[in-house]
This record gives sequence, structure tokens and C-alpha cells, in this order.
Amino acid sequence: MSFRDLRNFTEMMRALGYPRLISMENFHTPNFMLVSEVLLWLVKRYEPQTDIPPDVETEQDRVFFIKAVAQFMATKAHIKLNTKRLYQADGYAVKELLKVTSVLYGAMNTKGVERADVSEEDSSKFKFDLGSKIADLKAARQLASEITSKGASLYDLLGKEVELREARTESIARPLEINEAEKMMKVAIDCVLEQVQKTKDMLSNVALDEANLEAKIEKRKLELERSQKRLQTLQSVRPAFMDEYEKIEEQLQKQYSSYLEKFRNLTYMEQLLDDHRRTEQEMFEEAANMLRLTQNRLKEEEQHLLKSGNNDDSDVEIQEDEGSDSEVEDRQIMKRRTTMQTLLQGRAGARIVGTMQGGDTEEDDSGDSEIDLDEDEEEEEDEMEDDSMEISPSKSGHRARKPEPLEESDNDF
Repeated sequence: MSFRDLRNFTEMMRALGYPRLISMENFHTPNFMLVSEVLLWLVKRYEPQTDIPPDVETEQDRVFFIKAVAQFMATKAHIKLNTKRLYQADGYAVKELLKVTSVLYGAMNTKGVERADVSEEDSSKFKFDLGSKIADLKAARQLASEITSKGASLYDLLGKEVELREARTESIARPLEINEAEKMMKVAIDCVLEQVQKTKDMLSNVALDEANLEAKIEKRKLELERSQKRLQTLQSVRPAFMDEYEKIEEQLQKQYSSYLEKFRNLTYMEQLLDDHRRTEQEMFEEAANMLRLTQNRLKEEEQHLLKSGNNDDSDVEIQEDEGSDSEVEDRQIMKRRTTMQTLLQGRAGARIVGTMQGGDTEEDDSGDSEIDLDEDEEEEEDEMEDDSMEISPSKSGHRARKPEPLEESDNDF
């Protein structure tokens, strides 16, 4: 007995509608009257038409009552009860009573669930998939057609029952003649003898066939042994061309190995050549890019110098006191500008404008002027590279304006 069993029993009896309140203290001591009332109520609840005597006053009546209840539950509900525990009427009897109450409680719960699901079943009664039932429908249709055909044939045979009944009764009523029976028996015996003779002939033929097969097997064995011996002799004999074949095979192996080596070297050299070409192409592209960049930079510097040379109001001052990086950059820029101006002056001075009159003095002067110009350009470049000097904007502008395009000077020559 356990507290859980007592609690479940009391709750189930209350749910089943037992009129009396059952507490867990009722079964601490034997209480046969309560057990008998509960058993009788459960039996009536399971089947109201049962007739079990409720008398439990004497000992014999109690024993009879317990046996009747146990027999009824075993036959009707297939529940096996322990009569000794029921007769004790204490906590151990609760376990046996719990078997019956659990069945009734489960039936009540399932019935409630079925009532709740009635509406759903009614709503989904005609909602089923016909696609999955096509095979069943075909089988049912085939069985129905077979049933109708069998029924028709059975009806026809039953219609012939009247004639067949008369013939059957006549054949049964006719007396048996010994001579006809003897003839039929002789015919049956002759048939059996013929079948026996046929089987004997077949057995004899089987023996002959077996002998023939054994002879053929021996013959095949001899042929197999002969062919094996011939194969061994052929394998032992060395062909005449075998030595030459082996030499050629060795040479072929050597050629193949050399071919593999050359093929590997060729693929390696091709790979190196591709790498070399790729690197040359990359270097050429880099050089082209650098050349393009330098050209663009030189063009930009020339344009900047030309613009700065045409500007008369620009002031260029070089401070000698401060020795920072900006001074160095300014000096480099001024050096570039002066070199460009000197080059432009040299180019402009190299062009000589002459007349059609001859004279030694002009030629000498022109020759001397060219030499002097070249020497002056070299001296100016050396001075600009060595020393830093201040250049006034008026002089620079004047020098920049000196070289003018002499388009008509070519016509003078």
C-alpha cells in the first residue's frame, strides 16, 4: 500500500460519481463493509444487469461474495483480482480495487474525448483523398464482377438440380452388376500395368543414357589430358624470335625513358621561356608607363614655366637666411626656370638675321657671336648650378620676352 495508490483511488471514485466520500484513513484498519459496498457499486457500474447477492453478514457469505465478484471481473472485464487481498479489506485491497476503477476511469475519459471529436469526425467524414483509394476501388470492382459471375453460374447449376437429382437417384438405385465391375477393374489394372511398363522402359533408357554419358565423359577427360600435355610442351619450347623480341623490348624501354626525360626537359624549358617572356613584357610595360609619366611631367613643367615666364607681375624672392627644406625646393625650381630661360635665349640667339649685303665684318661678327653665345650659355649654367643668386622679376621677364619667333628670318637666307 502506498499513499499515491490511496490518493488515486479516492480521486477516481470521486470522478466516477461514488455517492459516499472516501478518505485515505478508511483503509488503515480492515473495513470489509466499505470494500463490499465499493465492489458492488463497481460491478453495477460495469454491468447494471448483474445479480450478485449483497449479503456479507456471515463468513461464508463474504467468501461467496468475493468469489462471485472476482469471477465476474475475470469473465466480463478480463481483470484478475486477488481474493485474499480483497478479503483482508485493508490497504492491500486498494490495489485490487484500483484495477477496476482505473479501467472505468479510462473508459470515461475516452468517451469524453470521443464526444468532443464527434463534430470533427462529422465535418471530415467526406473529406478523404480518392487518389489513394483508386487501387482499392479497382480491386473492389473486380471482386464484385467475379461475385456476380459466380452467382450466375451457381444459379444455372441449381436450375439443373432437378434433372441431376433424378439421374443421381437412378444411378444409386440401380443394382451393382459383378460382371461390369470385373470388366472395369480389369481395364483399370491394364492401365496401371501399361504405366508400370512405361516407367520400366524409361528406367532402362536412363541406364543406357547414363552409360553413354559416362563414356563421353571419359573421352573428354582423355582429350583434356592430351591438350594439357601439348600445352606444356609448347610452353617448354622457346620460340626462335624470342631473343630478338627481348632485345627490341629493352631498346624500346630505353627509348621510352629517354623520351620521358626529354619531354620533361622540354616542358620545363617552355615554362622558363614563358616566365622570361612574361617578365620582359612586364618590364616593357613598366618602362612605357614610366616614360609616359616623365613625358607628362615634363610637359606640365614646360607649361608651368611658360606661364610663369609670361607673367610680368610675378615676384621671386629667395631667402638665404633660412636653411629649411622649402628653400631647397624653391632653389631647385628657380634653377629649372633659369635653365629653361637660358635655353630659350640660346635658341633665340642662335637664329641670326642677316641682309643681302656682303662683308667680312658681319660674317666674322656672326661667327664670333655664335661662339660667344655658346660660351655664355655654358658659363651661365655653371653659375646657376654652383651659386644661388637673386634674380629680379623685371630682368627675368625681359629675358623671357627676348626670344620671339622669327618666322620671316628663314626667308632672308
